[in-house]
Amino acid sequence: MTALSDAIDDMKTVDELAQSAGISVRTTRYYASLGLLPPPTRRGRVAYYGAEHAARLSLIRALQAHGFTMAAIEKAMSRIPNDATVEDIAVQRAVLTSWSPSGPEVLDRQQLDGRAGRELTPDEVALLVETGVLEQIGRTYSPLPGFEMGVELLDVEIPVDGITEAGAAIDRHMRALRDDLNDILNRQVLEPYRSVPRTEEQSARLELTIQRLRALTLQAVVSGFERATNAAITRS
Repeated sequence: MTALSDAIDDMKTVDELAQSAGISVRTTRYYASLGLLPPPTRRGRVAYYGAEHAARLSLIRALQAHGFTMAAIEKAMSRIPNDATVEDIAVQRAVLTSWSPSGPEVLDRQQLDGRAGRELTPDEVALLVETGVLEQIGRTYSPLPGFEMGVELLDVEIPVDGITEAGAAIDRHMRALRDDLNDILNRQVLEPYRSVPRTEEQSARLELTIQRLRALTLQAVVSGFERATNAAITRS
């Protein structure tokens, strides 16, 4: 047998791939049409799909379960090269699903007021959107992390420009911190993981590790800010 024949023996047709992923063939073809799956291996008129295709379908379903919109899924999948291995895709799944919310909260205008605990004016809604704690899509709204704090700030007697400037400062420094921590995560955790083949059990443990790192990182950021603030007060 040729190398191609040996490889195809370990692959699935689109029907078999869809069945193993627990979705319909039509949905599988739709994902492929969006570019979420790399081209299959063809032998004659039959297309064959490998373990990497199955891993991508599993990742798509995991992202959907975590509340990713199809547009967000397309963006995330576009960053994964076509030659990514099963291990590479497992890393992406661990990172994306561990650091994302369980699902978006979509509210109408009345529900948003209920979520805020009071009636918000149009200007206040606009300010919450501008400061990044509320997302508006058409006539619906999705509170983001920090929404409750943003609502409380509306009642603090400081100029609107002050709230906007403070929000921009926080966002600027958080982006810089995110980049530094992302670099450390890649060098110290993900690159060593990718360097050798891993089992499914090890991939599952990586997801748990990333989840724990998320909680510990948030605690560390808060503690670090408290230490810096206390040191500044002491110097003053």
